[in-house]
Formats: sequence, structure tokens, C-alpha cells
Amino acid sequence: MPEHTASLSTAREQALAVRSQYEVLEERFNGKTWSLHELMIGFSNDVGYIGRLLLAHDGTWAIDGDPRAELKHKLAESMWWTFVLADKLGIDLDEAYAETMASISAGLDATIARTRPAGANKTNTHE
Repeated sequence: MPEHTASLSTAREQALAVRSQYEVLEERFNGKTWSLHELMIGFSNDVGYIGRLLLAHDGTWAIDGDPRAELKHKLAESMWWTFVLADKLGIDLDEAYAETMASISAGLDATIARTRPAGANKTNTHE
């Protein structure tokens, strides 16, 4: 069983190692590696398929195979695409993720505080 880790940097290293393997095959079969746009088309295709898998998960779209297993695979693969694209663009996802989550959380806290019903407990920022 593979070791599980919450580290984005470890996941990034794994993703880029797999990307290197794909690049070897792209060079052999196509004479070049995929461009940024080709990578994005691949990612977009997988995201679209996740939509269909969600329909299958809910029982409104028939697929061959197990929808949950396919979702697990495609969601993980979407993370892979994200790491690959971030690397190609020179974006540090550890930093970007931390900054983005802090910003979103602060905005949500402000909205929760601003929309708190009259007389509600004001000491708890997350209801």
C-alpha cells in the first residue's frame, strides 16, 4: 500500500517524475513534448470527464466500470495536471495554495461576521 502524505511538495515531485516519463514517450512518438496548450487540453478533457463521472455516481449517466474508482483516479490525475501546469508556469503551489486558502478564509470570515443574525454568539467566527 502506498504511503500517504499531505505534503504538496512530495506530490509535486511525484507528478513531475511521471511527467518526465511522459516526455520521453512524447519525444519518441511525436518528436517533441506537449506544449502548454496541449497540456491544458488534456487537463480540460479530464475535468469534463469528471462531470460525467459525477453523473454516473448519482446514477444519471451509465458508464462501464465503477464510478467511484474512476472518480478517485480522475481527481488524483487532475491534481497531477495542476502540478505539471504550475511547474511549466513557474508557480509555487505550496505558496499559492497557502495564500489562496488564507485569502478565501478571511473573506468568508468577514462575510459570516457581516451576515450574523442579530443576537447570535459573536465569539465564534465559524458557525
